[in-house]
Amino acid sequence: MDAKALTVGSSQTATAQSEPKGKDFLNHLEVYLAKRDGVDKLLKISRYATKIILASSVLPETVPLTRQLKSFESSVGLSRKAFRLGKFVQDVNALRNSHLDSKEEILLSVIAYGGEGLYYFVEQFIWLAKSGLIDAKHSRNLQKISAWAELIGYIGSISLKLRDLKRIKEDEACLNSSNEIAISRGVGRTEEEERRKKLREKKLMKQLSVVQDIADGLMALADIRDGKGRFTDPLLLSCAGLLSALISTHKNWVSC
Repeated sequence: MDAKALTVGSSQTATAQSEPKGKDFLNHLEVYLAKRDGVDKLLKISRYATKIILASSVLPETVPLTRQLKSFESSVGLSRKAFRLGKFVQDVNALRNSHLDSKEEILLSVIAYGGEGLYYFVEQFIWLAKSGLIDAKHSRNLQKISAWAELIGYIGSISLKLRDLKRIKEDEACLNSSNEIAISRGVGRTEEEERRKKLREKKLMKQLSVVQDIADGLMALADIRDGKGRFTDPLLLSCAGLLSALISTHKNWVSC
C-alpha cells in the first residue's frame, strides 16, 4: 500500500476514533471544566442557589445549617473573584480585534469592552482587599467603581447585541425571500434550510445573552444602590444571579 493510501487510511481511523470522543459526556465535561469560565459558572450556580435558600427564609436563622450556608456562600463569592485575575485582558483583545463599521459601533464597543475590562481589573484589587493583602478600608470604594464599570459595560453589551439581533432578523428575511424564489423555480432547499437552522441557533444564543446581561445588570444596579430601592429584593436578585449562571453555563457548554 502506498503512502497516500496509508495517510487516507490513518485519517479515516483517526476520524472514526475522534467522533465517539466528541460525543462522549465525560470528555465534553473534561474540556468544559478545563476552562476558567466553566468552573467559575458552576461556582456561580452553587452560590446563587444557596442565596435563594437563604433569601426565601426556608430555614430558620437559629438552625446551624443556615450559618453553614452563609459561610459557604461567602467563601464561594471570594473564590470566584480569584478566577477574575487577568481576565480584563480578554476585553482588551476583544476590542483590539473588533471589526467595526461605524462610529456608533466603535463607541458601543468601547463602552461594552471598556466597562467590562475595568470591572475585571478592579475586581482583582477587591479580591486582594478581601484576602487581607490590601487594607479593607479601600474595599467599599473599589466595589462602587467595580459596580459602575460593570453596569456601564452591560449597557454597551446589550446595545451591541440588540444591533446583532437586528442584523440576524434581516438575514432571516433575505433567506426567506430567496427561499420563496427557490420554491417557485423548483430548486432544492437543503442549503437554505441549513443556513436557516444556523441563524435560528445564533439568534437564540444572542437572545439568551441579552437576558443574561439584563439579569447581571440588575445585580450591578443593586450594588450601586447598596440594596436600596426598587428591584433590590434579595430573593429577586438571587434568582437573577442563578438565571445568569445557568445561561452562561449553557453557552460555555455548547461552545466546548
